[in-house]
Amino acid sequence: MKKLNTSPISGMQELLPEKQLVFDEIKRKIEEVYRKHGFLRIETPTIDRSEILFAKAGGDTEKQIYKVIKTNETAEDADQALRFDHTVPLARYIAEHESDLSFPFRVAQAGKNFRGERAQKGRFREFYQLDIDILGRESLPVAYDAEIITTLYDALKTFLKPKMVIRLSNRKILSGLIASQNLQEKAKDVFSIIDHSEKVAPEKTQQSLNEINLIESQIDLINKFMAIKGQKSEVIEKLNALNIENEIFREGVDELSEVLGTLESENVEAIGDMLIVRGLDYYTGTVFETFLPDYLKLGSVCSGGRYENLTAHYSDQKFPGVGGSIGLTRLFSILDENGLLEKNLKSSVDVALVPISENEHGYALKLAKALREKGYATDVILTDKKLGQKLTHAAKIAKSGIVIGEEEVKSGNLKIKDFETGEEKPL
Repeated sequence: MKKLNTSPISGMQELLPEKQLVFDEIKRKIEEVYRKHGFLRIETPTIDRSEILFAKAGGDTEKQIYKVIKTNETAEDADQALRFDHTVPLARYIAEHESDLSFPFRVAQAGKNFRGERAQKGRFREFYQLDIDILGRESLPVAYDAEIITTLYDALKTFLKPKMVIRLSNRKILSGLIASQNLQEKAKDVFSIIDHSEKVAPEKTQQSLNEINLIESQIDLINKFMAIKGQKSEVIEKLNALNIENEIFREGVDELSEVLGTLESENVEAIGDMLIVRGLDYYTGTVFETFLPDYLKLGSVCSGGRYENLTAHYSDQKFPGVGGSIGLTRLFSILDENGLLEKNLKSSVDVALVPISENEHGYALKLAKALREKGYATDVILTDKKLGQKLTHAAKIAKSGIVIGEEEVKSGNLKIKDFETGEEKPL
């Protein structure tokens, strides 16, 4: 009987070794694609000053930040918290090290973040995020927006077998439309209604538009806008047909056209979709979300966008950028639940050495050292159990095994057995 409750705190992921192996392999594949696309890896501290984190948090996120409490706190320790994403620490990092960095700066981050959310299915309080960002000094060409999306698409393809579609838009388009109708004071409401429109019945969306006192022509325009979706040529044609005379709107349409055109030329499955507006306030241009059409109930598996000035809270200099994130803990959880994970990864141990008795321990340990020097992950079974029990254990933890008895030590003739196929051959 347990003396204490040993189950993980709700909202924390804890995996058995077989699933941890799959998780680690997916993480490795993503990071390798990031590296091949020229992104430079950095790590920022998990704990940061509260004033740094709260400067950018806001809304519900601010209520979810974990404060750090230390016994015998000094003045410096007194006001610290756990990071809730990679974006805010990156902003501080850029402000701190900008004189030592070369721009455009392509950066990758992979690590755990923390949010005190209400624990529920697919939502975690401790979670891995794998982010990439490209930042410029003062300016950054919109071509980099497509570069971020292409990199994330290539990363997801390394382990996601179902068809993927990236849905993207540009927040300038809706901002320009709102300005053309003199609805700037209701911009936040309009963005929110569109952002939530797929999660509620159409009648609810129309009711919400009525509740913010829009006139019929404005509601009709927004409905036409929300219905625009498809390939580049179709989307741009329909946006132009709205006849919006606004400079920001035109700028957004031109940027969307360029990004969609680049993605089409790179054979990335992407469509323009005006329902994608992204709720976070710091996005100012391109926004995108990635879905699996055959598993729409899973929601977005990767998202991101363009921001005009990452370091506005920390520096007078302007650093515009574009970035995206794969929330690996959540994604792994929903892929596992839906049977979409690779299942042929058995163990990270290549070979288990099984000495029959203590007399062969020394030989086994020397052999293990030689195998490890050759790059093979090697375990040595040193228990005093019966040979059958040792082999059963070895088959559970390793891909193959070598039995070492008195004859093997004398002759040096060893046989290695593949536990998956049962095939045995000379080492």
